[in-house]
Formats: sequence, C-alpha cells, structure tokens
Amino acid sequence: MSDKKEKIKLEVEKRKVTGRQVKVLRRDGLLPANIYGKKTKSLAVQADLKSFLPVLKQAGETTLVELKVAGEDKARPVLIHNVQYHPLDEQPLHADFYEVNLKEKVTTRVEIELVGESLAVKEKIGILIQPLTEIEVEALPTDLPEKLQLEISSLKQIGDALTVGDIKVPEGVTFLTDQKETLVKIDPPAKEEEVVVAAPAEGEEGEEAEKGEEGGEKKEEKGEETKAEGEGEKAKGEEQSQKDQVSGQKSQPKAE
Repeated sequence: MSDKKEKIKLEVEKRKVTGRQVKVLRRDGLLPANIYGKKTKSLAVQADLKSFLPVLKQAGETTLVELKVAGEDKARPVLIHNVQYHPLDEQPLHADFYEVNLKEKVTTRVEIELVGESLAVKEKIGILIQPLTEIEVEALPTDLPEKLQLEISSLKQIGDALTVGDIKVPEGVTFLTDQKETLVKIDPPAKEEEVVVAAPAEGEEGEEAEKGEEGGEKKEEKGEETKAEGEGEKAKGEEQSQKDQVSGQKSQPKAE
C-alpha cells in the first residue's frame, strides 16, 4: 500500500463569469475552473490563484485533493486535470477538477522519477536518453502514487536500458503501459561535426595563377605603351620648337 499522505485541501467558489469575461477574474488574481466527473454535473468555479499554485505543486495530477465549494457541506475528492498555462509567463489560465468515486479505479499518467547515478554518464562513456517521462496506470484514487521511482545506477555502458518492467509496482496499482517500453537508455556521445574546407579542384590553382600572371603582364605592357606614347609626344614637342626657332630666324630682316 502506498504511504498515506496528509490531505491536501483547497477552497473554491461557484463562478458566474464565463466566456471571454473570465479575463476580469484573472486580473483579480482568480483562476477559472470547472468540476466534472462520471456522475457529476459540470460546475463552473473559481479559485484564488495564490492558494491554487502550492496545491498544484504538491498534488500534481495524481494526488487527491479535498475540494471545498463555498456553500456546500462536504468536500469533494478530486484530481487536478488539464491545467492550461499562459505561453509567456507560464501562469495557470484554467484548470479542471475531476471528481472521483473513492471506490472506483481511475486511469491516469504518473511521472517517472530517476534516482541514483549512471556510471556510464558519470564516466562520460555515453549519454542518458529518456524516451518516456510518465506511464499510464490504474488504481483506486487513494492508491495513486505521486511519482514512480526508477533506479538508474545499473546503466554502465552504451546499450544498457531500463523498461517499464524494471519499476517496482506499488500495491493496488496496475501499469497499463507495455512492460517492454523503454524508459531510459545509454546512447553513444554525440559526435562534434567537423568543418571540412573544400580543396580547389585539380588545375584550378594553376589556372588562377596563370590568370594572375597574364593580368600582370598585360598591366606591364600597357604601362610601357603609355610611357612610350608620352616620350613620343615629348619628342614631337621638342622638334616643333626647333622648327619654330629656325622659322623665326629666317623671317628677321637683314641689318642695313
């Protein structure tokens, strides 16, 4: 039999605000919720968010909560289900309270808690992979375990694994998930990807060098041509100057 836990209690009030108007409740620190069950007529309620958060943390979705609705004489045994969270601040936006019959078995999912230390992980032989974090179980509401522990110290080398069948089944609980389902295993360490620089294809390097040399030769040839043209222009200028001087001498009148 599972250990008896202290009863978890939560008080709620009947809710009149529905639809999009529940935003007003949230601004006032209230959580909109619903009570439902096999033989329970759905009832809209609201809970103080600050009171709900520690109850959710303690009970999760597998531990019974005594839900006291204002105006009712008896508390209702419920399980917290279907909590919706805000995508940014992760605060609860809505929750369901599933009212159970304490004499009827219920089906739910229970979290797997890993305990101990894997030698393969400790010595960096491999990495721990956990394909399943919870399994489906059936039990009376009072026998539902909060968590199921799985000892992992037996995982010592790559390929080692533990399945649902390796968990000790609590009294009064039935596992509905296949016994052969893998819960944890040791895989090889992830390899770092090597960055490979592609080498130039054969002949490309030579061709690039030849292109560079050809370009250099063309620049040199162009420079020499420009230099030659400059010297030619200079020579033409000097020749023209000499002609002008001779012409000037011929045009001067003889002295009488």
